[in-house]
Order: sequence, then C-alpha cells, then structure tokens
Amino acid sequence: MTKRHVTLPAAAEAGLEEFLTDVDERLSGPEDTCTVVAETLAGLYGDGDAYRRFQDGEDVSPAERVRLQGYDPCNATLESEYYAEKDEEKFEESKHLQWLWRQFDATPMADNVEFALRFRAMLADHLFAEAGENLRLFKGISMTYGHNITMGDNTVVHDDVHLDDRGELAIGDRVSIADDAHIYSHDHDLVDQTDIDNFRTIVDDDVRLGYDSMVRAGVHVGENAMLGAKAVLQRDVPAHHVAVGTPATSIRVKPGWESVAEPIEDANTDRREQRRLETDLPPELDVFDEFGRDLTPPN
Repeated sequence: MTKRHVTLPAAAEAGLEEFLTDVDERLSGPEDTCTVVAETLAGLYGDGDAYRRFQDGEDVSPAERVRLQGYDPCNATLESEYYAEKDEEKFEESKHLQWLWRQFDATPMADNVEFALRFRAMLADHLFAEAGENLRLFKGISMTYGHNITMGDNTVVHDDVHLDDRGELAIGDRVSIADDAHIYSHDHDLVDQTDIDNFRTIVDDDVRLGYDSMVRAGVHVGENAMLGAKAVLQRDVPAHHVAVGTPATSIRVKPGWESVAEPIEDANTDRREQRRLETDLPPELDVFDEFGRDLTPPN
C-alpha cells in the first residue's frame, strides 16, 4: 500500500519553519555550539526562563543545577568520548550536535513525525560528513560519532537503528533501513576485546535492510540487494541478491535482475580485509584498561 502526503496546519507549519531556520542559522554561524544546543534544549523542555536565571547566577537547588547544566553538551560525556582513536577536532563539534539529536528524541516533539523528520534532517546536514536530500530519519537512531557517516538522497532510517561510524559508514541513495537494524564499522579481537579494528562499511543504492538485521564491519552490501529480517550479515552481498539467515547467505537473485547479477555460486565472499582502516593512536595516550585481565593462554 502506498503512502500519502501529510501536512501540518498553517500556524504549526509557520512555527516549525521559524524554529528550524533559527536553529540552522545559529549552528551555521560563529556562535558557540554548546550555547546553541543548551538554549535550544532548554526551550524545547520548557525550561528557558529557569535556564536564563541560572545563567544570570541566581540561586537554584542542587537538583535544578544538575538539570539545567545538563542541557549544555560541554557538561556531558558520551561513550564514544572514551575511544582512543577518535578525531579529537571533529568529535568536539559532533559531540555537541549528537547531544542535541539524542536529547531532542526524549522530548514530546520527537513523536510529531513531520516536525521531527525535518529537525533531524537539518541536524544531519551539520553532523554527517555528507547528508543527502529528502532524508527521513526516525526516532531513536544512535550513532558513534556522526561525522564518519555519508548518506545519499531519499534514504529512510527507521526507529531504533544503530549506525556505528567508529570506522566509516557509507550509505547510498534510496536505502531503506528497517527498525532495530545495526550497521557496524568496528570489530573486536577474538581474544582481547579491547583490541579494535575499524573498517569502511558500504551499503549501496536501493538496498533494503530488514527488521532487526545486522551488518558486520567491513561488509559491502551491493546495489539493490536485500537483507532479510533478523539476518546477521558477515560477508559481502552482490548487487540484486537476497541474503537471509544467521549467518546470512545469498539464496536468490531478485526477479528480473538475473541477467546482470552475479551467479549465486560466486556469492558469499568475504572481502572485509580490503576495507580495513589504518589507525594511529596518539603517542601520549593514557590507556584506560577497563578489564585488567591477564590474557596469556594456558598453553
């Protein structure tokens, strides 16, 4: 069944446009991003007056202070902040934008689809390495940094999708990513889980990734391919193929594309090593070992 266009009432549309234009222009200008994010969130949460009083040095309770400070991304930490190989300069900006993205999703406005889709598309223009036109980015999308994501035109990412861009994540045009899908660009060593390899993961144009599916780091999903629901993809999928299962394997070619698709018997090839990324850690790195285990094998 096809979809229909939905529009907001004129007054709501005018208010939305004014808000989007204001935030977009402030993020594009010389203003400190932390300030823009904090004031935007305080306004969305109905805390604008209290935030201004707090900024003016008026007395607030300890609980109020923590709440009001929390609108400012400079007062927050994200899991990805601990990753040793991250680009510090890029992360300083993307962290602030990602905080705005995440905290917006906790507001009631995140369930107003027309408002929320346009707000996230505007944020993606500032956050992603490349953001195409007409993106539809639904609620609960999480990412590692955001600045290592490229996404083409007319792509749809549904609820609660995880876009891991610890390495690099390239998503093409007209891609459909169903709810709860996970796409990874980093992998852990089998013995020492603190040993990380980053990859470039590629999802080509017109791909469909099914509900609760997973794409492993370094995999290339070819043009017009489909990954079935709950499938776990560990190797490349050729263009126009359908892959299902755990681990996912190519089982057929989409009807009508047989003449241009790679034969089934030549599919299911592991080419991840071609997309491994070199990582340089800073020499002065203060290593945090959260496990502290002796990994010497008994033999």
